[in-house]
Amino acid sequence: MYKILYIILFSLIITNCSFKKVVKHHGVPFLEKKQESLFINKSNKNDIRKILGYPSTTSKFNNDVWIYIERKQTQSNIKNLGKMKIYKNDVLVLEIDKYGILKKKDFFKEKDMNKVKIVSATTETGFSKKAFIYDFLSSMRQKINDPLGQRAKKRREANRR
Repeated sequence: MYKILYIILFSLIITNCSFKKVVKHHGVPFLEKKQESLFINKSNKNDIRKILGYPSTTSKFNNDVWIYIERKQTQSNIKNLGKMKIYKNDVLVLEIDKYGILKKKDFFKEKDMNKVKIVSATTETGFSKKAFIYDFLSSMRQKINDPLGQRAKKRREANRR
């Protein structure tokens, strides 16, 4: 009886396990392949939207800049306790002129991007004696302690003597 129970329990565990890695996808799928069908000075905004959809990010300077992102993550090895690891991170930057025509196209892969170094220095908090807030609060304290200004008059008279 126990053998049958163990076999059923073991088979349930095995059938629920998957050997495929879980992939989390964000952005435009197959960005590298799709961007090859965009041509500078020929493609317009409508063509870009048909092929890639709406951009992940836009900015407006002299020309419109549209940014498309493709990012894939999977779980890392067991030794890293299943933390997500990025294995594909592509960015496409399109510059469009005022007439809606594609003028510039830049495609960046993960290896093209620079590693960002995080600075370990920290800023210090607190008020220095030269700070505006410190001066304001000290003058308020002085007015509360001596509302008629009698102490200041006595100090001035003592300094004159």
